Amino acid sequence: MSAVAERQAKRAQSGTADAARISTRVLIYGALILWTFISLFPIYWTLTTSFKTAVNVTQGHLIPFVDFTPDWKGWRSLGLSPDTIGQISTVRDEFLKRFENSIVASLGASALAVVIGSLAAYGLSRFDYKFGWMRNKDISFFFLSQLILPPVVLAMPFLVLYKELALLDTRIGLILIYTLMVLPIVIWIMRDQFDTIPIELEQAALVDGCSVWGAFLRIVIPIALPGMVAAFILSVILCWNEYFFAALLTSTNAKTLPVMVASQTGSQGINWWSMAALATAAIAPLVVIGVFLERYIVKGLTAGAVK
Repeated sequence: MSAVAERQAKRAQSGTADAARISTRVLIYGALILWTFISLFPIYWTLTTSFKTAVNVTQGHLIPFVDFTPDWKGWRSLGLSPDTIGQISTVRDEFLKRFENSIVASLGASALAVVIGSLAAYGLSRFDYKFGWMRNKDISFFFLSQLILPPVVLAMPFLVLYKELALLDTRIGLILIYTLMVLPIVIWIMRDQFDTIPIELEQAALVDGCSVWGAFLRIVIPIALPGMVAAFILSVILCWNEYFFAALLTSTNAKTLPVMVASQTGSQGINWWSMAALATAAIAPLVVIGVFLERYIVKGLTAGAVK
């Protein structure tokens, strides 16, 4: 009887453990599903709003073909609907110009930040610096601490400086300010990348006759390339979404998409359908980047996690 009771007790304990594991798994998946819904709902709302009329927007209809019949009103107002895409549209021309400004500013600033940030991060990783009381760790923290500074604090100094340098409403001005904005993140990512690369590889290259620059370009850069790609992609995303400096330092020629999205107001209020269509077109490149380049971002960010 004792053996039978012992087997029954083990079965009961095993059943309890299985039930606990199932309950835990259900809670985890439930939380993930809830978080996915919360994260994706704004995108869904923006996309569906671009196909609504004014009545459907004000009444809060959410489900296409159930609550409302999709309409091209939002896209038509931008000249991007099927029936207007072949016609002349000043709004579409303005959108394409703002789209081009965003691409040039984001790619230019990200490329410049990766080049400068990689050089700075390599120096902090391989050489010992002394600047007053500051050492390498202090200098790295100083770079990273720039992210804490609110952008509005820099509004007046940059406005005066750009006016004196004739950089207001120029793409070059945006590229420079965006480079400063994302440079701390690039330095942080690339320093971790260089720390994981054994210094013996560079020493062997120096013994073989390479200079310091030769070892950096031929040995270090190819190994750290995933981190550079991740830093570049993150920089592009941050620059693409930036609004404050774009609104402050541009007016006509260099205005970007975020500023154009915020300006979708009319005499009777906000044109939600036009704003939603414009926002959908603006986030489409970021969605493509997130879907197709996710593995490069993850690989670059996690390359320095294991030594």
